[in-house]
Amino acid sequence: MGFVYINHHVLDNLFYILVSLFAYFILIDHSKRMKQYKRTLITACMSVPIILCMRFSIYIDEYCVHDLRQIPLFIGTLYGGWPVGAVLLIITLLGRFYLYGFNFLTLIVYLVIFVATALFANKFNGFKRKGKVLGSSLLVFVVGVVTTLIAVSFSDFFQVTEAYLFYFVILPPFVMFSFVYLAEIMQDAITIKPKMVKLEKMEVVSQLAASISHEVRNPLTVVKGFIDLLKDPNLSQDKRDEYIEHINRELQSAESIISDYLAFAKPATEQKDPIFVDREISSILHMIKPWANMKSVRISEELSPGVIYGNTQHFKQCFLNLIKNGIEAMPEGGELRVISSTSKNHITIKIEDSGVGMTKEQLSRFGEPYYSSKEKGTGLGSMVVVRTIQTMNGTLDINSVLHKGTTITVKLPEMESNVC
Repeated sequence: MGFVYINHHVLDNLFYILVSLFAYFILIDHSKRMKQYKRTLITACMSVPIILCMRFSIYIDEYCVHDLRQIPLFIGTLYGGWPVGAVLLIITLLGRFYLYGFNFLTLIVYLVIFVATALFANKFNGFKRKGKVLGSSLLVFVVGVVTTLIAVSFSDFFQVTEAYLFYFVILPPFVMFSFVYLAEIMQDAITIKPKMVKLEKMEVVSQLAASISHEVRNPLTVVKGFIDLLKDPNLSQDKRDEYIEHINRELQSAESIISDYLAFAKPATEQKDPIFVDREISSILHMIKPWANMKSVRISEELSPGVIYGNTQHFKQCFLNLIKNGIEAMPEGGELRVISSTSKNHITIKIEDSGVGMTKEQLSRFGEPYYSSKEKGTGLGSMVVVRTIQTMNGTLDINSVLHKGTTITVKLPEMESNVC
């Protein structure tokens, strides 16, 4: 018999089963409600390829209709149990008899398939992935051989052709191997995903807690030491004032760390107002220029008028952190340029420094909790920056060359004229 075994009809049958399998796991993954009706869902998803495989058969000869309808029946029964298998069996037989007429031999064959698969289903669910894949493939092969022997025994007219052996005995175990393996991978992915999310959250929380406790402990230790020194009754007033000044400075440092953490961890407040970008950035630069002069950093600005919508306090904190980072990146002095422009309903703000720059690793980890490129940094400032820009539906881009400088580009949506 000279025909190609793997033809477009075979591929069509495989496609029907594959799409139905994907549909089942996609619905389970994206709908919590669907998880309560797994058996109903798998029955619906497996019944569709059963009908389609029969409707578009691989090959029809005088004695038999060849297609892969038994694969969805196997899968549904193994994963859904005998109730699902019973429904799929009824759908299979009704579809077969409606499309091609009643055949007693077909009834016997599919009853054997159902009983064997239903009995194996309890053991199947106790296996690990390897056991399920190999066990289901072996089941399909054994059932194929047994049903072939039954067909030969019950019918004087049934012929075991090359096409029958290939499509009903040889091909199905390989197909079953592939689909069960794929189903196990997708099922594991759905199961593991929420656990991974939970572990990531726990790791972030633990690392944040460790970082903050370490950073807050340092200024508090200094405060404790100066308080002990203040207990000296012979301490002069000048020394007393000096110690108190040190205490205030360290307490402010601890307060700054906690404020940065809260700005990152707390949900953004609902209060939003129009923010005049040029005015607010000019105000920040005016405030920070004395400190920049002490660091031998020249600040130049080219600010265009523009208005965005957001939380003013968070906006100031965000750009104060970015400008401070730029100044601190130039320990030997340099120039810091702040440029803003408006185009295509967006306001672009660039902060350019001629400092030490950042490596690729530092760039990729910008905004990560507890990570900082500065020796005494906590990484909280960069987290505040990223969180604030995300809250305002903006984007952040960093371009840096080691020992040459860094350019930070922030794009924020311009406020619509009808927003008030």
